[in-house]
Amino acid sequence: MSDFQRILVVSTNADEADVARVRKGMGVGAIVLTAPTAEGKRIVQGLHHDAHPEVLLAPVRFPDVDRGHRLDEVVRRHAVADRYRDVVVVADPATITLLLRVLAPDQLPASGPVTEVGLPRGPRPVPLGRAALGGVGLAVLMGLLSLAVPVWVLPTMAAAAGLVLLALPGRRWLGQSVLIAVAVSLGVALLAIAGSARFPGAW
Repeated sequence: MSDFQRILVVSTNADEADVARVRKGMGVGAIVLTAPTAEGKRIVQGLHHDAHPEVLLAPVRFPDVDRGHRLDEVVRRHAVADRYRDVVVVADPATITLLLRVLAPDQLPASGPVTEVGLPRGPRPVPLGRAALGGVGLAVLMGLLSLAVPVWVLPTMAAAAGLVLLALPGRRWLGQSVLIAVAVSLGVALLAIAGSARFPGAW
């Protein structure tokens, strides 16, 4: 199932309240692209975030025929570098109109100074290596706490947390990772119990 990467397009006409809303809604690790202009600098300062100046985002009096496509390429290049972070684009209204015609042809600029666009992306891949290591760590913790806590408590709690995360669209990959870790921990625990049966004192 596909979800969407957020592209927040902010006009240089935005006021402080608009900028404050964008700042609060920006995801962790968002990248900000801005026209190297005084108006763009004002917006970036209000976002309290470092920015990547892009000369192509600067206003022009007579835009080339392919300007919209070149703007789209700049934004997509930064977006594709990390599909799981927000991208904020700061530019003048005319530049934004050309950008959105290509980036989101079915979406006209919003009535306000901030337009949100979603770029389709695939589901976030599950980090299998980290999930497996987490499972081993959970198994070790189960062994260490086995005298104080029933062995089934920790994996049950972890599995419940994984199922909750699995139901959240933006955290599905994390829920899958937790459930994989639980499965690995149970496998490690069973191997350890089988080993302790053959070699008493090993578990």
